[in-house]
Amino acid sequence: MPKVVIYSSASCGYCVRAKMLLDQKNVPYEEIRVDLDDQKKAEMMELSGRRTVPQIFINDQHIGGFDDLWALEQQGELDKLLAR
Repeated sequence: MPKVVIYSSASCGYCVRAKMLLDQKNVPYEEIRVDLDDQKKAEMMELSGRRTVPQIFINDQHIGGFDDLWALEQQGELDKLLAR
């Protein structure tokens, strides 16, 4: 099973969509709420180089946000990445 981490916040529609896509694929993930912990937000920014949520990592590889995750799905690459 892949290691999936999503940095998110409560008021983020794209976070909800990313989690829904992973839920549809029955992929477990760790959600880290950056709106509840400034240190986790700083960690996310250091790891991703971005300030916005969601930031998604699969097997410690930075995927990007929801649009990046959805693009992988549309290209047929997401399942391959999750199978590693």
